[in-house]
Amino acid sequence: MIRTTPRAATTRPARLIGSTILALGLAFAAPALAQDDSDIITAHGVSSFGELKYPADFDHFDYVNVDAPKGGEMSTWAFGTFDSLTPYILKGNAAAMSSVFYDSLLTGTLDEPDAMYGLVAESVEYPENREWIVFNMRPEARFRDGTPVTAEDVVFSFNILVEDGLPSFRVQFKDILEAEALDEHRVKFTFNPDGPLRELLMTAGGLPIFSKAYYEDRDFAESSLEPPMGSGAYELLSVEPGRSVAYKRRDDYWARDLPVNRGQNNFDVLRVEYFADYTTAFEAFKGGAYTYREEFQSKIWATGYEFPAVQEGTVEVETLPDGRPAGTQGFFFNLRRDKFQDPRVREAIGMAFNFEWSNESLFYGLYERTDSFWENSATLQATGMPSEAELELLEPIREYIPETVFTEEAFTPHVASADDLADRRTLRQAGRLLSEAGWEVGDDGFRYKDGQRLTVEVLNDSPSFERIINPYIENLKRLGIEANANRVDAAEAQEREKNFEYDVVTQRFAMSQTPGDELRSVFGSETADVPGSANIAGVSNEGVDQLIRAIADAESREELTTAVHALDRVLRAMHIWVPQWYKGVHNIAYLDVYDRPYADTPPPYGLGVMSLWWWDEEKAAELRAEGAL
Repeated sequence: MIRTTPRAATTRPARLIGSTILALGLAFAAPALAQDDSDIITAHGVSSFGELKYPADFDHFDYVNVDAPKGGEMSTWAFGTFDSLTPYILKGNAAAMSSVFYDSLLTGTLDEPDAMYGLVAESVEYPENREWIVFNMRPEARFRDGTPVTAEDVVFSFNILVEDGLPSFRVQFKDILEAEALDEHRVKFTFNPDGPLRELLMTAGGLPIFSKAYYEDRDFAESSLEPPMGSGAYELLSVEPGRSVAYKRRDDYWARDLPVNRGQNNFDVLRVEYFADYTTAFEAFKGGAYTYREEFQSKIWATGYEFPAVQEGTVEVETLPDGRPAGTQGFFFNLRRDKFQDPRVREAIGMAFNFEWSNESLFYGLYERTDSFWENSATLQATGMPSEAELELLEPIREYIPETVFTEEAFTPHVASADDLADRRTLRQAGRLLSEAGWEVGDDGFRYKDGQRLTVEVLNDSPSFERIINPYIENLKRLGIEANANRVDAAEAQEREKNFEYDVVTQRFAMSQTPGDELRSVFGSETADVPGSANIAGVSNEGVDQLIRAIADAESREELTTAVHALDRVLRAMHIWVPQWYKGVHNIAYLDVYDRPYADTPPPYGLGVMSLWWWDEEKAAELRAEGAL
């Protein structure tokens, strides 16, 4: 799974199942399972590698408090704006957390990187070769209106996402050949035997389930602020388009006592307040507009958290470890543009970003430089020269990838002077690369090639980010590049990013510890020109495609690690981005009315703030008595 900050670039799915095929699937469902029973695995969940951590009779996940009280409110903030509650279509900008309405057949955990357990599905059946899977659904599953969740709803959900959902769904679901309702509560997915079979079980299991009846008189492809019909733990409480959205916990949620949900979904209300920039959002937090904030601005973290509520103990400030890869954040090039085709141009533009100066002058020394797409991962980040196992993957694709993959260690950004933004040594090297690529300095001081001036526009939608971009622009101009930072509002930025209308844009991806076929959404040729896809760089490279497939097909953790190393090495050598910075911790602040099931060490794959934490009424009473709540 991939998540991004500051704006979500969700991974999506694909393939339209016609009514004729569906009818045949219903008619001939029984023979489809006629195999030797010894070849069929029946389980309460699925795992990419090895055994599931939790047994079939597990009572709850280890990291929850099963006695956590229910009640209260958790509120946070989001950047930009929204005009829809439909997160799975191209139209509109969906509200934060609007996927909370929907359940799926399986659900993941925060302490296993590659496993999912039954939610709507009570159990699964699949052959050892994983060419199909049957989900045995819980008859008690209900939508918000009390109607049952059926296999037909699952098939409908698959079809409608392929037909009317985000275009990138057609990529993610490409290798799902059929979705069949075997009976009212059994649904079967059949996969392409040449597809990424290790991943497809969980791809199908993670499908959001919509009500077929609800959409009989509604257009799924149209954005809407109408409360959707889901079977999840929360429903809509209130919505102010572009300003705030709130969800309330359903007292009649059908799955609240299942093992996968015990100790979770503890807040009565989840609320999100929207702001146009980070600084305004922080000031609103200080004023009590919302209660929880993870801080991503180094200046604010270093200098801003000494306001009275912190000093008085009303607001808690903490740094907690983050067990995930630190995130893939950088200035991404739009490789669809001709001027960025030469990797020497991209490398030179990257050298103009002086991280060392930025860290000392702007970030208070709080960050480290990112170089890997799996930064801060002890096992997945490529280092040194390629291993023999990597070379077995790299040699067959040698014609598609940079030769430096074989002759140099995994690329790390040039280290510049922290004392001088315009580090002359670094800028001279960058200038030579531009000249080698044919971009020569003209009489007016700008660089030209074939009569065209080299221009670079950095798209930005945050006033607080200007202090970082503007010094970068200065250095680009020193190289003879006509550079500018174009700040637009959040709505325009979202539309331009959907349609790839930019030169350079900042984005952050949170990469998985068990990456797989979802990488096609970010780096695959199939998504390079799909509007709304997460492939913001427009990577379209046969060698990269083959490495993604090797990752998806890996049959062991060792094979997966080798393939990820190879891909990381290739992407870094291609210079598709200018890597920015990272920190391997969560910097958080919150109103002191909450408790949680862990002290200093959260689950390795997330804090679980919205689900695992709970409202502490005793703390709340104290704050009320002090007039602080």
